[in-house]
Amino acid sequence: MRVQVQCYAGRKGGERPLRFRLEEHEYLVEEVLDQWYGPDHVFFKVRADDSNLYILRHETAAPDGEWELVSFRRPET
Repeated sequence: MRVQVQCYAGRKGGERPLRFRLEEHEYLVEEVLDQWYGPDHVFFKVRADDSNLYILRHETAAPDGEWELVSFRRPET
């Protein structure tokens, strides 16, 4: 599922997601829990302001790479 992502732009441009939009709802990223790299993508595991966990994938092979939601999980209570 494609998402719109606003990133923190440090020295290297969009380095980490700050907020993202799914359909009509916007989520603030409270914490980046993990980050890892694939051949053409960078992945971010984040906890959003709704306390749910999301894995976002950013395509790095293209200059304006797409963002996608790869995984969603509610925290165990």
